[in-house]
Amino acid sequence: MAGIKKFPLQTSNNANIPSWNSMAPSSKTIEEIYTKKNPIEHILLRPDTYVGSIGKRPQNLWVYERGEMVYRNVNYVPGLYKIFDEILVNAADNKQRDPSMDSIKVDINVEQNCISVYNNGEGIPIEIHQKEGVYVPELIFGHLLTSSNYDDAIKTTTGGRNGYGAKLTNIYSLEFVIETADGKRKKKYKQRCLSSLLHDLQFNFYKV
Repeated sequence: MAGIKKFPLQTSNNANIPSWNSMAPSSKTIEEIYTKKNPIEHILLRPDTYVGSIGKRPQNLWVYERGEMVYRNVNYVPGLYKIFDEILVNAADNKQRDPSMDSIKVDINVEQNCISVYNNGEGIPIEIHQKEGVYVPELIFGHLLTSSNYDDAIKTTTGGRNGYGAKLTNIYSLEFVIETADGKRKKKYKQRCLSSLLHDLQFNFYKV
C-alpha cells in the first residue's frame, strides 16, 4: 500500500513482538471492526478476488494498430481487460450451442466510454424462469451464481462455469445493456442495468 514504509525481513521472534501501536486501545466498536458484506458489496470492495488487479501494469501483448497486429509493450489494467473478456467469451460460447453462428462484432466507442459485443447466433430463450420468477436473460446477466454449465457430467468447451462471468461486467459497469431475440417464441428483449445495482434493474420488454 502506498505510503507505508516497508522493512526488510525479520526473524520470527522480532515479527511476533507486538508494537506499542497494536496494543493501544481501539476506538472502533466491535461492529465496526467485524463487518459483513453482501455479495455485490464484496465484489466492488475486493475486485482483485474476482477480476484481477485494477492497477495499471506494463506487459508485452499483441495489439491491433493501424490495420495490423503488433507485438509491443503496453500499459493496461488486467481487471478492465477481464470484464471485457467475460462478454467476449460469452459471445464466443454461443458458437458451441449454435454452429450456424458465423459473426462476432466488437465496437469500441472511446468518446462515449462504451464497448458493444454482438453475435448473430441463436438468441437466449425469452420466457419467465418458473423457479426464479424472472426472464431468462435477466437471470443469466443479472443474478450471481447462475450458469448453464453446472452439470459436470457433461463435457463442455465453453468458458463460463462458476456463475460469475458476465455478471461481473454488469456490476463493474455504469450502464449494462442486454439485447437478444428469440426466433422460436417471436420475441425481442432489451434490458438496461444501471449503476451496478442488480437489485434495482430497469428493463423494457418488447414483443415482435
